This record gives sequence, C-alpha cells and structure tokens, in this order.
Amino acid sequence: MTVIDPDTKAGWVPEADEESDTDGTEDMPLSMRLSIADTLTLGNATCGFMAVYFTTTGILIPHLTGSDETGMARHSAATAVILMLMAAIFDLFDGLVARKLRSSPMGAELDNLSDLISFGLAPAYFVLVYGMVADDAHQRVSALAAIVVLLAVVLRLARFSCVTLKDGMFQGMPSPFGALTVVSIVLLELPFIPTLLAIVGVAWLMVSRVEYPKPQGILAVAMLGWIVAAMGLLAAWAFDAPGGQLLLQTGCVLQVVLGAVIPLFATARRVNTFRDNRREARAAQLP
Repeated sequence: MTVIDPDTKAGWVPEADEESDTDGTEDMPLSMRLSIADTLTLGNATCGFMAVYFTTTGILIPHLTGSDETGMARHSAATAVILMLMAAIFDLFDGLVARKLRSSPMGAELDNLSDLISFGLAPAYFVLVYGMVADDAHQRVSALAAIVVLLAVVLRLARFSCVTLKDGMFQGMPSPFGALTVVSIVLLELPFIPTLLAIVGVAWLMVSRVEYPKPQGILAVAMLGWIVAAMGLLAAWAFDAPGGQLLLQTGCVLQVVLGAVIPLFATARRVNTFRDNRREARAAQLP
C-alpha cells in the first residue's frame, strides 16, 4: 500500500511487519480460523462418513456379491453404529468446549453440516441398506423411509438455526438421539412393517414440537455413560460374546423406550403447567 506524505507529497511503502511475514495467521480472516471446538465438529463429520463406508463395504457389497460371511456383516454393522456413537460424543463435547473456550464464526455452520452427515445421511443410509439385505424388507419402501429420516434431520437442523427456544430445551427429538433410535430399531430385527412405522415415528418426533432437555450437567454425564455402555453392547454383539445378542436387544429396547417416554413426560409437564396457569388465573379473578 502506498502512503502519501502530506509535507513532501512523496510516496512511500511501509515496511512489512516481520512477524506478519513469518506468521500467515495474521492475514487470515477470523472466519477461516478453526477453534478446538471446530476440530471436534470435524471429527463428528469424519465418523459419520466412515459409518457410511463400513455400511457399504461390510454389509451392502458382501450382500450384492453373494458372500455368506455373516460375521463380517455383524462386525461392520457394529462398527458403523459405534462410529455414529462416537460422532454423538464429538457433538456433545464440541458444544461444551465452545462454551468454555471459544468458537469460530463458522462453528454453527460446521456443526449443522457435520450433524447432517452423521445423524442424517448415515442412519438414513443404514435404513436403506437394511431394506436391501433383510429378507422380509421391501427395497423401495425402505428407500422412502430412508428419505423421510434424511429430510426430517434436514428440517430439524434448519429449524434449529432459525428458531430461538428457551434455555435448556430442544424442540423436537435431537438429531443424535434420533439417529441412535433409528439404528436401534433396525438392529432389533423386528418384522418389516413395525420397523417401518417405528422409523417414521422417530422422524416425526424429530420435526415435532415436543420438548427434549439439552444434555447439560448431570444429564450430559448420563448421556456419555449411556453411549459408552452402548458401545460395549455393540462390541459384545459383534464378537459373538455369550449373551451378546440379548444384551444388544436390551440396549436397543431401552433406547427406543427412552425415545417414546421422554415425549410423554414433556407432554405431561406441559399439561400440568397449563392447568396451574388456569388455576392461578381463576384465583386472580376471585374478589
């Protein structure tokens, strides 16, 4: 940049800052600098992509090539779901780290895009592959259910970016919880119609107005413990440990029950609040 001296009218170029020359971050826009929280968010996206990879290479391709190695499919399914669980851990900690330290201006966008991969694309693809490999499934109907799951996550994330809610609550089932509930339903290996209806029900809960508590404090610790326990159940099932199948089914049932019970508690709380408000309003009108 050329600067004009007001006394001599001569032009001169200021010397470059030596520190700026050696450190390129001085010239980097603030919006392009990644924070620690952003790095965790990128780990979330990586886990989601690898879940799709293991679902394809370990389940879909062996099925299409006529392989009879059921153990490989079980290991790959467990690996894919464990990766989704790891993505949920990254998603849990990137928010905590962002609140404790700092987040870059593009942190929110990175979080939404990563969630779309890990909790939208990965579980939807899992449902799609289930419809292709299960004996009693219908491929086209399963593809429709997978699209419903994907669009539910897209709508939920878009609404989350636009709607301001009261602190401590989500509107609709959070996408990580929804993704884990969807894959739990698939792993239960129920008949096709109940599986399909349950998956569509979870998709509806994600775009509903039902309130879900945010994982903060003790609830965040409980969620982390549940995720670690679920990883152990999946590992036991993958390596065909004694009782592994029963343990997995128990964990999947608990996940589905939680998904169904939390809305009931939220609805009951809203009804009680409504009744209390009406009672207070009537009491205020009395002379």
